Amino acid sequence: MKITPYKIKKGIRYFKHYGPKAFWNRLRDKLEPEDVPYAPWFEKYKAGEEELARQVRQEQKFVYRPLISVVVPCYQTPEDYLLQMLDSVRLQSYSNWQLCLADATPSDQVAKVVESYCQQYSETRIIYRHLQENQGIAGNTNAGINFAQGEWIGLLDHDDLLAPNALYEMVALMNQEPQMEALYSDEDQVEETRHGLEHKKPHFKPDFSPDLLRSNNYITHFFCVRCSVVQKTGGLRAEFEGAQDYDFILRCTEIAAMVGHVPKVLYHWRVHSNSTADNPLSKTYAYEAGQRALQEHLKRVGQPGEVSQLMHFGFYRVKYPVKGNPLVSILIPNKDQSDTLRRCIESLMKSSWQNFEIIIVENNSQESETFQYYQELCTQFRENDPQLPENQTQAIYGQGTLPGGQLVKVVVWESGFNYSAINNFGASYAQGEYFVLLNNDIEMITINWLEEMLGNCQRPEVGIVGARLYYPDQTIQHAGIVLGIDGIAANMFPGLRRGQEGYYHKAAIQLNYSAVTAACLMVSQEIYQKVHGLEEQLAVAFNDLDFCLRVCKEGYLVVYDPFVEAYHYESKSRGEEDTKEKVYRFGEEIEFIRTRWIDLLKKGDPYYNPNFSLKKCNYALKP
Repeated sequence: MKITPYKIKKGIRYFKHYGPKAFWNRLRDKLEPEDVPYAPWFEKYKAGEEELARQVRQEQKFVYRPLISVVVPCYQTPEDYLLQMLDSVRLQSYSNWQLCLADATPSDQVAKVVESYCQQYSETRIIYRHLQENQGIAGNTNAGINFAQGEWIGLLDHDDLLAPNALYEMVALMNQEPQMEALYSDEDQVEETRHGLEHKKPHFKPDFSPDLLRSNNYITHFFCVRCSVVQKTGGLRAEFEGAQDYDFILRCTEIAAMVGHVPKVLYHWRVHSNSTADNPLSKTYAYEAGQRALQEHLKRVGQPGEVSQLMHFGFYRVKYPVKGNPLVSILIPNKDQSDTLRRCIESLMKSSWQNFEIIIVENNSQESETFQYYQELCTQFRENDPQLPENQTQAIYGQGTLPGGQLVKVVVWESGFNYSAINNFGASYAQGEYFVLLNNDIEMITINWLEEMLGNCQRPEVGIVGARLYYPDQTIQHAGIVLGIDGIAANMFPGLRRGQEGYYHKAAIQLNYSAVTAACLMVSQEIYQKVHGLEEQLAVAFNDLDFCLRVCKEGYLVVYDPFVEAYHYESKSRGEEDTKEKVYRFGEEIEFIRTRWIDLLKKGDPYYNPNFSLKKCNYALKP
């Protein structure tokens, strides 16, 4: 990274905003070397002349060839930027477009450039209107929308650029998925250098992620939406100036029948000293507007929640309140390791949410210390429980209450280790409306973790909520699971130091994944029973992955909630895969997952961009 006076000045501003510790963590994130440098990667994968020529031919074969109106609000646009923007639209491989320029520049500087440009290229698809007054980005954009004639509206800033295949790729997806009513693409940033435009800081996005959109306007560019949807929303709103696009995208995605994503870099966001892309501090009012836009979004969809800004500009946290006082059943499989279990239980006793019960599933412990600890927890042994059938009562070792009055019950699973069967067995003794699956080697850090998980889990669209887990050395052990990495699946950001936030802060913001670890997850009793619990053919590995995927298949979201934090002293009870039997069983479980989820494995994880590597767990680019 080249040091310049501007970057030094920018660094001082950031230091004042973030403080020493957070500033250092942010700097470490930025100084992390790229596994695959982006600039040459972009040159390798961008649409070349041969591909663009193919698209020109292929366009004529599309069944659906809508007119797309690209709307650009202009205001004192520098001539070089304006000409580059015009070129980027004119050179599209898809031909059925119009460019709607709504210009609020007081002088005729923009008008003259556009008129000359249209004459030079005999271009009739560019429509220019001079506005009588400057109504800001929202008002000027609406003016452009008003004279647009297309069936679809695409939004482009006056100093940014479209990739030459942008419109073609959008229309290709429209033909594949006719129900789509809003689309977005990946994007990057471009900066003028003496060697020309430099491409950097790519933003490769997941398919539509409602929780990620509530954490950050990750959609941003290139956004295309059906004109009928735009009309229903009423367009952009001036009262959200600075975050007018965030407010607009939220309202469009609320009513669109389906939201689509093209996983290709189709938009180039220009970086200069006054742009938000390069200097977030230049528009702090925009983030307050974004907070208000998000709060109104929650109100429109009938979801109670409190929005706050995170330290990083443009990123938000939605805190969902808990409805009622539901009982939570915490299921903990256990074999020996009494000190580990004690640490876990003592961390639960610090929870601010008091209405929970603990079901410890004892599985062939041999150490006397384990049973001594059970006797500390339990005051009654082998007592009949009138709420349970007689055959279940026989499996109860004992029960008691914690100092806070919470029930603790130890039940005995006499068969061999089978994580799925053990949890299903424990669930049959649970009385709670919500279950927490918890490993005995978890130590909770967050005091209000149950409220945090409940607030999410009570949302009707959410099926499972997971947590951010750390190794004892203060590095991340789990921050969501991605399907397909290493052939099956893997935890994200292992080894990232606590305080660092990773690619676009994804380790530290709430978002959707296809799966989270069952070492610490919450699910409602209703959904657990609906999918028949964990798959007992998966005794050790991938049972949480399979469980989450089955819940997703039922139409629910899996939420990664980084505001629930815990230490994970991973797999102490189970041991290593160090015998022939264990290796064979592991292979069998891999084959089970591949057989059951082969279509999804081939298609790719919808919450993980296909441009990322399946060999790394840190959002590194594929080679």
